[in-house]
Amino acid sequence: MKTQGIILTTEQTPSLSQLQKQRREKFTQLQAAGVDLYPNFFTKNADLAHIKTAYHDHDEEQLADLNQSFAVAGRVMSQRSFGKAAFLHVQDATDQMQIFVQRDVIGAEKYALFKKFDIGDIVGVVGGLFRTKTGELTIKADSVDLVSKSLRPLPEKYHGLKDVEVRYRQRYVDLMVNPRTREIFQRRTQIVRFLRTFLDAQGFMEVETPMMQPIPGGATARPFTTHHKALDMKLYLRIAPELYLKRLLVGGFERVYEINRNFRNEGISTQHNPEFTMLEFYWAYATYQDLMNLTEQMFAALAREVTGNEVVAYQGESINLGGPWQRLTFHESLETLGGLEPAQYQDYDQAKNLVFKLGEKAHIGEKLGKLQAKLFDLLVEPKLIQPHFIYHYPTDISPLSRRNDDNPDVTDRFELFIAGREIANAFSELNDPMDQRSRFEEQVKEKEAGDEEAHFMDDDYIRALEYGMPPAAGQGVGIDRLVMLLTDSPSIREVILFPLLRPEVSPGP
Repeated sequence: MKTQGIILTTEQTPSLSQLQKQRREKFTQLQAAGVDLYPNFFTKNADLAHIKTAYHDHDEEQLADLNQSFAVAGRVMSQRSFGKAAFLHVQDATDQMQIFVQRDVIGAEKYALFKKFDIGDIVGVVGGLFRTKTGELTIKADSVDLVSKSLRPLPEKYHGLKDVEVRYRQRYVDLMVNPRTREIFQRRTQIVRFLRTFLDAQGFMEVETPMMQPIPGGATARPFTTHHKALDMKLYLRIAPELYLKRLLVGGFERVYEINRNFRNEGISTQHNPEFTMLEFYWAYATYQDLMNLTEQMFAALAREVTGNEVVAYQGESINLGGPWQRLTFHESLETLGGLEPAQYQDYDQAKNLVFKLGEKAHIGEKLGKLQAKLFDLLVEPKLIQPHFIYHYPTDISPLSRRNDDNPDVTDRFELFIAGREIANAFSELNDPMDQRSRFEEQVKEKEAGDEEAHFMDDDYIRALEYGMPPAAGQGVGIDRLVMLLTDSPSIREVILFPLLRPEVSPGP
């Protein structure tokens, strides 16, 4: 799109900073000189990282012998002018590189226009390679063209973009000026790619399931609601894809997975965002023990792939992701790590009083398993720094898990904890339709009693189970928390490109 006919005046924007006013003046001057400020003609033929990698060991003579011209494009990150010459550092998606511009090479008229370019402008450069007196590999520009004019200045060089609220809200600026941020999201992509490759190699098939559902299921959580106008029906943003993925097991697929977006209308913290990413996979004719073994293999291989080591640094701790990992039952952990006597968590009144003493609430009619889960959260979870599988969770907090054959009060379920937080949840699946209906009915009673996170009744899912679902095991892995671990990030907002934030009072000029 050409900019002829667009006129920007500082009078129209009285609250602009002085730097922004200067940029708008340059915009007008360049426009008056006939410069297309947002052209679409420039074509790259090389990335900066490729150039630096391919020619990092070439000396001046070898570079001269190349007789090769490169067309690169990127954002101007720094400028140093020396009258008839200037040095720039230009940054593309792969790296930064120095550019040398001379008036005698590009011509006096173009150099005069070039002098009106600002830090933050996107430019296209064509030229060959040489080394400066300090030995820095540099492109000597034969031409420099403006590709996109920046009307806002970048954060000041030595202070950068430090305010975390501004960093998250203006992620586009954060990515420009903070290499650490770019590295986090490049690694996130690498992690997701590896998980896909790993599961594909294990014979799993990637599928997609609905994000809008008439009945939210697969987890105990408060959902977001929406409305479909044409069908005049209430819908929910999914809290988990689990029940749809298990319908596929009924249909005959034996290994399926989905990397999915989930939505839970709950609190926001350093570990929680209302919209988050999960990996869920389901494996017919497998048990929760099989998933423990698979998870150890997958995480160790993932760590080697993205960090080069099975031991990773996280917030001052060295986390060993090489297996085998510690395995404790839920009740063992309350005793050995939580320091409780059996009666303190097995007796309802003692457990309830202890929950109150520790500063948590216990709701009327809340079951013993939920009280035990609160004691676990308070007394055990923060101590699980190295990888731990905690298994055999109480049945009354595991509405979709298979009961243990030897003790029906617990289920064949585990959660994986690393660095004091849950990373994964898995279990041998409940495939008995009569037992599942009974569990759903108990959840409905809890919802009617005021538990907004209790599971809904899902008659169609019961119908699917009545056709027969093979014995299976399933697991969900929190991608965001996994990325936090493998990038040494303290907050989930660091690893989500656009985390949910309160609206700005005013976005400013």
